Amino acid sequence: MKLTATVLLITSLLVLAGCDQAEKSAQQLMGKAAETAKQAIDDTHKAAEQAISDASGGLIGKKEQPEKESEKTESSSQDI
Repeated sequence: MKLTATVLLITSLLVLAGCDQAEKSAQQLMGKAAETAKQAIDDTHKAAEQAISDASGGLIGKKEQPEKESEKTESSSQDI
């Protein structure tokens, strides 16, 4: 009887340890998958920006910069 209880206890501990290890492995895989997805989104965004810039002949990029510079000028004059 005592042997059966001991074996059952040891088996339960091994199962719990295995579940804990499986959970850690799953978390690592999820983290890697999330990082890979983020990198893919960033790469796609950069490619889309480059495609838009190429298609517009750079006009859109040139148009946005003066607006940003004027915002900086306005904000710096407001600080004074």
